[in-house]
Amino acid sequence: MGNTHSGGGKGSGSSGTNSPSKSKADGAQTQPGQQGAAVARGMTRTASGADIQDRSQTQFQPVEKLGRILVKKCDEQYGIQGITGDVFARYVFPKYPDLGLKLFRYLRFMSQAKTEHLGLVAFRQQCEKFLALLDDSIILESYVRMFGELSEGELIKPENLKNLLRTCYNLAMAHYSDGPQTCRLLNRTLDSVVQSCFFSKESLSPGYICRWLENNVPRLVPPIHKYCVHALSTSHRTIIDSSMASNSETVVTVSAINAGEASYGLELQTPILEKTNPFGKDGGVGGAGMPGGGAAGTGGREPGKPLTDEERERLKNQQPLLPLSEAWLLAGSLPPLYSKPQPVPAPINPHSANLTSHVFLAKLLSLVPSHWTSLYDSRLDGSGTNRFLHHVLGYRGPNLILFRCEDDLLFCVANPNEWRETHLYIGDEGACCLQLLPKFQMLEKKPKSLYLNTHIRGYPKGLRTGSDPRKPILTVDEHFERLEYRSLQHRILSIEVWGCGNQQLRDVQLDIKKWTIKEAERQRTVKMTAADWMDHPDRYLLELGGRQNYNNSST
Repeated sequence: MGNTHSGGGKGSGSSGTNSPSKSKADGAQTQPGQQGAAVARGMTRTASGADIQDRSQTQFQPVEKLGRILVKKCDEQYGIQGITGDVFARYVFPKYPDLGLKLFRYLRFMSQAKTEHLGLVAFRQQCEKFLALLDDSIILESYVRMFGELSEGELIKPENLKNLLRTCYNLAMAHYSDGPQTCRLLNRTLDSVVQSCFFSKESLSPGYICRWLENNVPRLVPPIHKYCVHALSTSHRTIIDSSMASNSETVVTVSAINAGEASYGLELQTPILEKTNPFGKDGGVGGAGMPGGGAAGTGGREPGKPLTDEERERLKNQQPLLPLSEAWLLAGSLPPLYSKPQPVPAPINPHSANLTSHVFLAKLLSLVPSHWTSLYDSRLDGSGTNRFLHHVLGYRGPNLILFRCEDDLLFCVANPNEWRETHLYIGDEGACCLQLLPKFQMLEKKPKSLYLNTHIRGYPKGLRTGSDPRKPILTVDEHFERLEYRSLQHRILSIEVWGCGNQQLRDVQLDIKKWTIKEAERQRTVKMTAADWMDHPDRYLLELGGRQNYNNSST
């Protein structure tokens, strides 16, 4: 009976003359303590996906500990010498059982197991291979297939991609600073991505979906892999085993954090949206970016009665242009500079008693999420060119401009630099133009593609995006009332501008505004002497109007 060798490149022995019987005899004589010195043999898979001979010492001791604990749990509950999917999901992914079941199903599929459970050796081997994935393309394809049907020649359906994106959103929101967040417009956001990817197709290959995700939303899926790696590497510390003499193994110490054993480096890329005053809007609608908020302005209407056109338009205007799900999507599609987390500030007193806890948090989180500040909202601050320039100019950090137009169109213009009026095109490497609704797509991502001019004569007026000045992608007129996209004019309903820099940049902008106001007041109250007034042009104009007395008493 010959051995079936695996495709992993391992030989059958130290020399090519070893017979199967001799290899089997050597396996019987090798002691457990000598596994590190034993030469790797050929591997024959069992029905549970395990290898009969496995003499290489494990490189991942946490996975070995986790496997033994899960085997014991399955033995206590089902009397099975292996690991089942429900036990794996319950103890390794207690907050995300669906993700745990899909990961176990993927590991079982990769091991080619014939049973519903995995043996300890097969579980360890597949986890080691999974943890050893380093190529971003392979990682992305693994998760796309994980949420598919896992069959030869499989095709991914729209609901499979939507489930993957929903899992990524739930995982990102679970680590939100204000606690887990929901968004009533999440389905709309996910549908815009899925529709753009599939483009009325019923199914697509995993490779095509991976390339589309890499080109449009490259930062959405990587956090889920980091979380899975963290769960597989540290769950043996949090599962309390009845045979433990003490609970010391479940305690994560500062030394372990410093060693990087429990720090999973999950990117806190979803920004914190600073909420406006909810009492400043009619009907109690949540401010821009607030995930809550129901149908405002309909409190006195009968339930079940269809909305009138006026009520529907009012509700549409009250919706936030940037709900939390759209912020999450933008953070995953735009360059990192727009949602770059802020470093944890160092403690003021290095000899403080809470230094240990500070080091623990700094190593565990390493970063805090960025904050997006609402610079301008046309529904609150008024519409028009002057109002837009007043609230936007002077902000010297990355920012986003959202244009909501007729026909449910929503566009985003991302500028990594300060906006300034000029006849030249501006923008560094992070300059982008996107369409968010009704479908999501990255329109262009190039430097020197942004243009703003409202007063320089001889040059086009308004705001433009596009690296080709002859064929701009988006064109906003000088009054900020209409937007042109693909040679079609659309009326702008509302505009929002969000600052993506730190608080210091916002403070600088506010200081500039205060100085401008004070300077204008100072120039209005300039006192002149009688000699200065005799040569002032205003005196001549007043005399032409027939007014010879200039003191206040004469009026």
